Amino acid sequence: MRGRVSLVGLLILGALCGRPGSAVGQTSNRPFGTLREQAATQQRWLEQRMEAYLPALMRKYGIDLWVLPMREYNEDPVFGSIVSPTTFSARRRTIYVFFDRGPSEGVERIALGGTSQGGVFAAVRSTKAVAPTVGGRSAELWGDEQWQVLKQVIEERNPRVIGIDRSRVFAFADGLSSGELEGMSEALGSKWTARFRPAEGLAVDFIASRLPEEEDFYHKLQDLVWQLTQTMFSSKVIVPGTTHTSDLVWWWRQQVNDLGLGTWFQPSVSVQRKGKTEEQLGEDPIIQRGDVLWCDVGITALRLNTDTQHNAYVLRDGESDAPIGIRSALARANRLQDILFEQMTPGRTGNEILVASRAKLSAAGLEGTLYSHPIGMHGHGAGPLIGLWDYQDGVPGRGDHRVIPNMWFSAELQVTSPVQEWDGQKVRMAQEEDFIVGADGKPRWAHAGGRQDRLFLVH
Repeated sequence: MRGRVSLVGLLILGALCGRPGSAVGQTSNRPFGTLREQAATQQRWLEQRMEAYLPALMRKYGIDLWVLPMREYNEDPVFGSIVSPTTFSARRRTIYVFFDRGPSEGVERIALGGTSQGGVFAAVRSTKAVAPTVGGRSAELWGDEQWQVLKQVIEERNPRVIGIDRSRVFAFADGLSSGELEGMSEALGSKWTARFRPAEGLAVDFIASRLPEEEDFYHKLQDLVWQLTQTMFSSKVIVPGTTHTSDLVWWWRQQVNDLGLGTWFQPSVSVQRKGKTEEQLGEDPIIQRGDVLWCDVGITALRLNTDTQHNAYVLRDGESDAPIGIRSALARANRLQDILFEQMTPGRTGNEILVASRAKLSAAGLEGTLYSHPIGMHGHGAGPLIGLWDYQDGVPGRGDHRVIPNMWFSAELQVTSPVQEWDGQKVRMAQEEDFIVGADGKPRWAHAGGRQDRLFLVH
């Protein structure tokens, strides 16, 4: 797809032109504002998500009271979705409690041992420390008195169902540590522990649900991703015969760092070349004319993540475009993206979407695989998996969760095609493009310009 120069692109263009190995100039550009401005935006999102999604999800899954106990540096995976951007970890022991008082009064939010998170919770603190004997030794357990405060909170509200984060399927819903479960159960007693129920669906869907305002920001973040990938796969950065794939990996890391942003994984860049196998090319090949390039890159900003795979072609002398066989290979991968979109419907499980998509894939005569995943607060996010590269018949458990509106995904997939100009050698077009299942239930690309349907060209 032809790139368009956006406001974000204009802001960062001057910082993107250094060659690998050169000293890239430091930039004060802040494409998404200062840290203080970003925090204000995140705080607003937190408050809105608590009102927009939490009450309905607690009722959907039949949870009257949701309790999330955790200790410093052993936080529940839900933690990042319920705290302010200025909170980086729990303090000693923090217990977050959500109690559904009904449609007219809404969900009560209480933090035992933590702060109010900018007014989102009612903060209640017990600072008394107890020192019981454990194994004949005195052991100070900071905050054990808070279990008694929790017991009082529960007794006053008398919930029928108490949701706890335990799951053998989703890590996002398995944040209750064995120590916290033991301490809480001992303090509450059998009357209340009998009302425990895993809050698996509630935890997963709350983490996954995104606001329209977050979607607006995500479009801007995707625009930045595209500006960076198109610059990386250009003559501004690549010198055929000189540039290694590792140079591009570290170019990406440096650019993202210089923009004051982060990433959640080490980027990957690879080469496909006529007449050469992957083993013959080695781990860090030098890019040559006629190569097909691929990248897998991500950016983290305002606690949200991207995951993108783009492809490029390095023109030979006299060429103005990639050979038609290579362009056709990309078009075939685009067809699999279309098939996936046709099957993305809220209420369907990831496994149902996978089976239907693979049937269409086979009918279209495509040799490919689907391994798409949710994205958002985590790179490999909360929600249903649509295949794994080695699980093409379905993913038990993690593929059985259902798609909901306002959920984001990465359409990660590949199609392998023989290329006539390469004497029938197969070229793998692996693509990954983030997309949004909107409030209306319809999927749409997160990048305003859509998905990559034309190779980036290195002149």
